[in-house]
Formats: sequence, C-alpha cells, structure tokens
Amino acid sequence: MLMKDAIFPNLMQTLEGTPAFVHAGPFANIAHGNSSIVADQLALKLVGPDGYVITESGFGADIGMEKFFNIKCRYSGLVPNCVVLVATIRALKMHGGGPKVTAGQPLAPAYTEENLPMLERGCANLSKMIQNAKRFGIPVVVAVNRFHHDTTAEIDLVRKLAMQSGAQDAVMANHWAEGGAGAVDLGKAVIKACELPAKFQFLYPLEMSIKEKIETIVREMYGGAGVEYSPEAEKKIALYNRLGFDKLPICMAKTHLSLSHDPALKGAPTGFTVPVRDIRASVGAGFLYPLLGTMSTMPGLSTRPGYYEIDIDPKTNRIVGLS
Repeated sequence: MLMKDAIFPNLMQTLEGTPAFVHAGPFANIAHGNSSIVADQLALKLVGPDGYVITESGFGADIGMEKFFNIKCRYSGLVPNCVVLVATIRALKMHGGGPKVTAGQPLAPAYTEENLPMLERGCANLSKMIQNAKRFGIPVVVAVNRFHHDTTAEIDLVRKLAMQSGAQDAVMANHWAEGGAGAVDLGKAVIKACELPAKFQFLYPLEMSIKEKIETIVREMYGGAGVEYSPEAEKKIALYNRLGFDKLPICMAKTHLSLSHDPALKGAPTGFTVPVRDIRASVGAGFLYPLLGTMSTMPGLSTRPGYYEIDIDPKTNRIVGLS
C-alpha cells in the first residue's frame, strides 16, 4: 500500500517555476539522506546535456554526503561535478561554543549579534566538512546562507576561512530574502567549479571487512580515534559474514549535531571513541547500518500496528482499511 503511489516521483516546482522532484529522501542520521536515483535520472534527462541538476544529500558532509558517494554513487554510476556545502553563521557559532538553541524559543544574542571569535572557533567544523568533501576528489563550493542579522564581517570571515581550508569558492547566498536573484553569484560559482577536472574516488572498497569500513568512516569522516563494538554488534558482524552481507556498503546511524556520536561534542573533535551498539541489515536497499551510541531509528509501535488492517483491493486498485 505504501509503495502504490510512493514509487512515483512527485514533480513539484519552486515559486519561480524551477522543477523539483521530491522522492524518497529519508533523514541521513538514520538512513542515507538522499533522494532516489530515479529522481536524479529523470531530472538529468529533462535538463539535457547543457543543464544542471542539484540533488540533496542532507545532514552534513559527515553523514549525507559520505553516504551519497559511498552508497548512492556506487549503485547509480553517477558522479557529481561539484559539492555545494551549505553553512550558516548561526550554526557555525553553535559549533564555536554558542549557547543551546531550543526550538520555539528566541535565539540568544550570541546568534543575532556579531561575534567573530566564536564564529572563527566554529569554522573548525566547516573546515573539516570541506576536507571530507575533498577526500572524494570533487571540487567544493561553500554557500554561506545569509540571514538578516548576519554582518558583512562575519560573512567575510567564513569566506576567508573556507577558502583557506581548500574550498574552490565560498559565496554568500541571500535567496532567503531575495529568492533566485539572491543566489545568482552562487550559481555562477557552481558552474565554474563544474568545469574543473575531478578525480572521484570512493572512501573504501567493498572488499574491506565490515569493521574496516566502519573504522575508515570514523577515522576519515568523523575524526575519531577508534571504535568499540558491543557483544550484539559482534554477533551481527559474525552473522553477516556468514550470510555474505559483509560486502555491502555502510550506512552509519548517528547524530547530526556533531561530527562524533555525541551531540555535545561540537566543532571538530578528535580522539574520541565511537560505540557501535548494534548493526542491522537493509539487504533490499543494499547496505548495513550500524547504530552509534544512543541513536534511535524508529519510535515504538503498538502490539498490533494499524498496517495489519490496510491493503489494496486487487479488483479496484483502491486502498482499503484506512478507516
């Protein structure tokens, strides 16, 4: 019943008429965080050889982007010409030691007033994200997503530090206020970066063991020092080795609030050890997903979930049992 309509990409458009496919984009903290391969293929066909397709790999270059390259690009055979890293001043200040942000509550003055020292500290996180992207051999453009309280000095600082960290360009984008007109410079920077040569490479070969792949991600993407496996995780590794699932790519389930498994570790932490409490298999989708720390994938269901009563009438092709 779920797949009856969900299998078809949903063609939408922006207020300015730009087409957008919305199709199968789960959160990257528990899945791969990317839209479907089918949506990308449709978009590429429609724009033609001279067009540009932007596809999202959400939740940072430590989660969504890493999974985009190591999982999605393996199965699709598609390789992007440019990585666009989106950054905001307020998020970088949080990584620089800013106070906790609570949904629905006003932002603290640290986020609405100029604070260059805090911002500079937080740019360590952006620098690590840029290095992560460059690890795959693709040019990187940083989009500084501007909000009305961001100052020129703050934007200039982020641009400078991004360029020093290896970004091909770093451009302020003001589409929040101006729509498409506010992102023209960003678009030009992306077009320029797409013309550069790329030397794409995966982070790990599938022939690596399950542990080697996990530890490569922790070391290269997160900056961690090591991995601890629970007895349950060790049992699952032995099971997947026996069943032949050990050659699948890895889809880490971890917090999006830190490069580490711990939401409280901001900036670009190092030296931490990542706990793997369990490893589960999505064999149809084609990956294994380790659960890091206390990360949860799904809320609990009732003893008899409602989906038991829902089906498709084979004669009418209509969904029944929703009432």
